Amino acid sequence: MEDLEVLKFFDSDDDGELISTFFNVVQHIHDKESSNVARTRAVVNRDRHATHDLLVRDYFVDNCLYNEDAFERCFRLNKAIFLRISNALEARYDFFKQKPALEEEWVLVVYKSVRLRLGIWDTVFHQEYLRKPTPRDIERLYSAHEERLGFPGMLDSLDCMHVAWEKCPNAWCGQFTRGDIGEPRSNNDINVLGQSPLFNYLWTEKAPDMTFTVNRHSYKYSYYICDGIYPDYSTHMKAYSVPRSENAKLFTKRQESTRKDIESAFGVLKQT
Repeated sequence: MEDLEVLKFFDSDDDGELISTFFNVVQHIHDKESSNVARTRAVVNRDRHATHDLLVRDYFVDNCLYNEDAFERCFRLNKAIFLRISNALEARYDFFKQKPALEEEWVLVVYKSVRLRLGIWDTVFHQEYLRKPTPRDIERLYSAHEERLGFPGMLDSLDCMHVAWEKCPNAWCGQFTRGDIGEPRSNNDINVLGQSPLFNYLWTEKAPDMTFTVNRHSYKYSYYICDGIYPDYSTHMKAYSVPRSENAKLFTKRQESTRKDIESAFGVLKQT
């Protein structure tokens, strides 16, 4: 009846039809919202126990379906290293020991896993991985890089990784920038390197004397492969910006190919 009362104020049939259509649309929206309010949340049974059994059967039993190469391709991690980390965590923390869990405990499990992840590497693997390389470690790196890449005296590749933060507060925007650009004192690649303690052992002359020889020239300290934006330190091995000779072109090609190792590693980290 209210719709009819409103239609009396319009003389033409076109206006009346327009208003009638409008009321129909409003009523349809109202009916749809009412149905959504009464709808309950759907519960999906993900069957986590069956998924766990399938994962164990595929990768961890004696006669598993996939070998170690397939494990590394799938999870981007060597299986032996994974088992070593898993066994170390299980031996140190009761949290990682398998035990029956109720469905309502999953939220607590996730919360605890986040808390533990922040301190695991510092407490469990600090002495082995989060430390400075020993002379023996450097010798192993020298040998591996010379044999596999053809760069004697190379310690590692150097680069910075940038991950976008969609919810970054406006007051913090611009503090981290790419490459060598950005506002003064912003944390671009150059300034981050300047704040890093990576080369403190060189400035304080406490670096171990790990001499290596190239073309009958002896060098006291190792070097890092990096791109052209970094400072011209003696420990930075950069490619030619404009290679002219055949030797320079060959060196630039090998250097850029070697730097793809760290680019690939950053790509894996961004996917995790």
